[in-house]
Amino acid sequence: MYNLNISPEHVGTTLGKHILADGFDLTFDMEKSEGVYIYDSKYNRRLLDFFTCFASVPLGYNHPKMLGDDAFTRNLMLAALTNPSNSDIYTQQYAQFMDTFDRVGIPSYLPHAFFIAGGGLAIENALKTAMDWKVQKNFAKGHKVEKGFQVLHFEHAFHGRTGYTLSLTNTIPNKTKWFAKFNWPRVSTPMMQFPQTEENQQDVQQLEAASIAQIKQAFKDNPDEICAIIIEPIQSEGGDNHLRVAFMRQLRQLADEHEALLIYDEIQTGVGLTGKFWCHEHFGADAQPDIIAFGKKMQVCGILAGKRVDEVEGNVFRVPSRINSTWGGNLTDMVRSSKIMEIIEEDKLCDNAANMGAYLQQQLTKLSEKYEVISNVRGRGLLTAFDFPDKEKRDLFIQKGMEHNVMFLGCADKTIRFRPALIMEQKHIDEGLQVMEKIISHL
Repeated sequence: MYNLNISPEHVGTTLGKHILADGFDLTFDMEKSEGVYIYDSKYNRRLLDFFTCFASVPLGYNHPKMLGDDAFTRNLMLAALTNPSNSDIYTQQYAQFMDTFDRVGIPSYLPHAFFIAGGGLAIENALKTAMDWKVQKNFAKGHKVEKGFQVLHFEHAFHGRTGYTLSLTNTIPNKTKWFAKFNWPRVSTPMMQFPQTEENQQDVQQLEAASIAQIKQAFKDNPDEICAIIIEPIQSEGGDNHLRVAFMRQLRQLADEHEALLIYDEIQTGVGLTGKFWCHEHFGADAQPDIIAFGKKMQVCGILAGKRVDEVEGNVFRVPSRINSTWGGNLTDMVRSSKIMEIIEEDKLCDNAANMGAYLQQQLTKLSEKYEVISNVRGRGLLTAFDFPDKEKRDLFIQKGMEHNVMFLGCADKTIRFRPALIMEQKHIDEGLQVMEKIISHL
C-alpha cells in the first residue's frame, strides 16, 4: 500500500540527496492549497500566489468545479492509471479533449495540431515543421541539396533548453553556455517603455527601424536559408518586454516576402492570462502566425499550425513519423485540460483576466507615482510587470514578499512579473498590493 511517510520538514533534505533542490523553501501541500493560495505544510502558512508555478496554474488550486465533478475525476484517474500512447491508441477522452480545444481555443486559421510533453519540445517541433516546409520549398525552386534550416530570433528570448532551442534562448548565460549551438540570425528586440509618452514612442519606433533593418539584412545575407521567424508575443523571462502591434504586423509581412513561417511562442502568454485566449489575438488579422507553440496553462504542450504549411503537400502533418511522440502529450493532462477549458469558457475567465489586469495595472501605476523605486508599469490583462532600479532591490522585494506570505516572481535583471491564476479577484489583488506597499515603503 502507498504510504506517504516523508514529513513536510524533510522534503527538501530527502530530495537534496539526489537532485539540486534549489526551489522555494516550502513544502507545497496539494490537499490544503485552495484558490489563489498555496499552503506550505513545512511552516504551516498560507501564501498568496502571484507565481503559479511559473504561470502554469490556470484556475488556482482545488477548484470546486473540478473537485465536484465525479465524472471528471473518474476519467482523470483512468487516464493516469493507464497512460496510453496517444500517437497510436485513441480514446474517447482524447477525442473529448480535441473537441473542447477546437471549440474553446483553436483558431480557425490554425487547423493543424500536434501534442507533446514539454514546452521546449513544442518549440522543437514548431522548428521542425518550418524546416521541413522550407527545405521542400527550396527543392521546388530548384535547389539540389538540403537548405533552409536557420531560424531568425530575438535578443532577450527564452524558447527552452532542449536541442534546437539552445540556439534561440539568450536570457541567462548559464542556461545555454558550453552546449552545442547553431549560429542562427539574432536581431534586437524593440521593447516598449512605459508610460507611452511621445518621447518613448519615438524611441521605440527608432528601435523598430533598427530591428527591421537587421531582419532584412539577415534575409539578404542568408538567401533561402531562413525557414522561420520566432518570437514571444510578450517576452517573458527576458523581462516582460512588450512589442507594438505595428511591429508584429511588419514581421508578418517580412515572413511572407521571404518565404518563412512566422512562429509565436505562446507557452507563457497563452490561455487567457492577457485577456484573450491567445495573446496574439490582440494583434489582429494582419499579424496572425503560421504556427504557435503552447504549454503551461494548457497543461499539455504542443503546436497549432496554419494553412500556409499546406503549400507543401508532403508536410509534417501529412507524412507519418515526421514529428511524433509515444504519448503524444499525456492523456491525464488532456483530461485535466478539457475541464479547465470548460471552466474558462463557462466562467468567462478571459474577461476576468482583462478586467482584473486593468485594475492591477491602475493600482501599480498609482504606486509608481508615489514611490520612485518602481517604474515601467506594463501589462496585457493579468500578465503585468514593473521594474525596480536594480537587481538587489528586486531580489530583496521577493524575499520580503515570502516573509509576508506573498509569492512574487522575477524576470530579467530588475523586473517583477505577475502570473496570477485566472480566477484572481480584486480582493486578492488588494491583499497583495497592501503587502507590496509595506515592503516598497522601506526599500
